[in-house]
Amino acid sequence: MAGGAPTGFWAAVGTDAAAELRARAAPRNFARGQALMHVGQVPREVFFLLSGRVKVTATTPAGRTVLLAFRGPGDLIGDLAALDDEPRSATVEALEPVQALAMGRDPFRTFLLERPAVALTLLRELSARLRDADAKRVQLAAYTTVGRVAFCLLELSERFGDDGDILLPLSQEELASWAGASIESVGRALQTMRKLGWIETRRRAIRVLEPAALAGATA
Repeated sequence: MAGGAPTGFWAAVGTDAAAELRARAAPRNFARGQALMHVGQVPREVFFLLSGRVKVTATTPAGRTVLLAFRGPGDLIGDLAALDDEPRSATVEALEPVQALAMGRDPFRTFLLERPAVALTLLRELSARLRDADAKRVQLAAYTTVGRVAFCLLELSERFGDDGDILLPLSQEELASWAGASIESVGRALQTMRKLGWIETRRRAIRVLEPAALAGATA
């Protein structure tokens, strides 16, 4: 988004509010693999992503890491904990170099009180995330592994795709975690899709060739 058109939360709040947020926030840079926040932390800041993508993960009581979501330029990170004063519910890690703006929890709350329209925009964003999460749980529960992987690849292609190329450095292990399947079964699903000509794969890179076929696998 840096230097490009506003997207995500930035686009939703409008030009004036985005400019004011930018003026009140401080620039922060994160290297690939660096955490923006950790689960269980006391919330002190929210982050507005300008460039680069991050992954959102949580840990089960058994110690297994579960991939919950991806976020990219224009998205707001850490807002939920900043609003309810509860510890961070997830860890957010940079998948590539990330440029962000950081704003303290209290100044962020003050800003929302001063601009009710922005607060309403944030509520809409939170509602959309909840609806998406619910829809994903319902849909993935009914799919075969091929359908689950197809569903994930379609979402990635829509959010982070460019002419079929998924512009996200995603490992097979991360894809398996997000799809709620084993690495072995996801590997077999990807192999099936390659043989059918639906996708091409390289190391940490996937190109969608037949989006309609992937959509058919999730029907």
